[in-house]
Amino acid sequence: MKNVGTAAPHAHTPDEPTGPAAVTLHADGRTRHGVARLLLERGPVTAVEVAEALGISPTAVRRHIDALVADGEATSRNAPRSGQRGRGRPAKLFLLTESGRARFGHAYDDLAVAALRFLAEQGGEEAVRAFAERRVLALVDRHRASIVSQPGPVDGAKALASALTREGYAASARHVGAGEQLCQHHCPVAHVAAEFPQLCEAETAIFADLLGTHVQRLATIARGDAACTTHIPNTARITAGGAAEHDGATGHQTPDGGEPA
Repeated sequence: MKNVGTAAPHAHTPDEPTGPAAVTLHADGRTRHGVARLLLERGPVTAVEVAEALGISPTAVRRHIDALVADGEATSRNAPRSGQRGRGRPAKLFLLTESGRARFGHAYDDLAVAALRFLAEQGGEEAVRAFAERRVLALVDRHRASIVSQPGPVDGAKALASALTREGYAASARHVGAGEQLCQHHCPVAHVAAEFPQLCEAETAIFADLLGTHVQRLATIARGDAACTTHIPNTARITAGGAAEHDGATGHQTPDGGEPA
């Protein structure tokens, strides 16, 4: 008889180690993290010094350091020669790269929130909004020509998604109903935007400007959603002169929405 309330056993995938292999893998992960922390706290440092500090063999330390170097998390340089050293190969000193330091976290979000709070106190909401607008403009302006040159919002959304991906937002565009959905699967400033939604509002406004049509933000990572999702209707692009350009998905329109003569 099945026990009610008992958690289902973890289902292992075919490639996932079990038993002693899983224990070894977990221990390796902890040791590697310890090696990385020593490189963070004492680097540049030799493998022998790390081994002495952790109480493990230099061979084991070198294996973990080699893995960190292969992953781009650590780098090495030659130790300066001293008068006591012979003519042999100089000792290697190891230290973490910026990528390696990232595993221990940064306080960038806290710093950004503190700076925006100060800006709000000194300059009010308008100052925060102006900052948000300038930030988004700096992000997308280099891609403006490739986006606004598209024949309509459908192609414009795809060009915008490509531009955002190059800026680290892992974006995609897909056709949904009567429009396109632009999805940003990553947001580098999500934690900051949770307190300062002006960042999201400025982004939405710039998207509308680039695509020449009204857009609607449906979801944001800052509010706890899985992705930042923006709906882009398949409507005519409104040019700077007020004329409506034809978008093949919707038919011809005049600026007031009526049919052309």
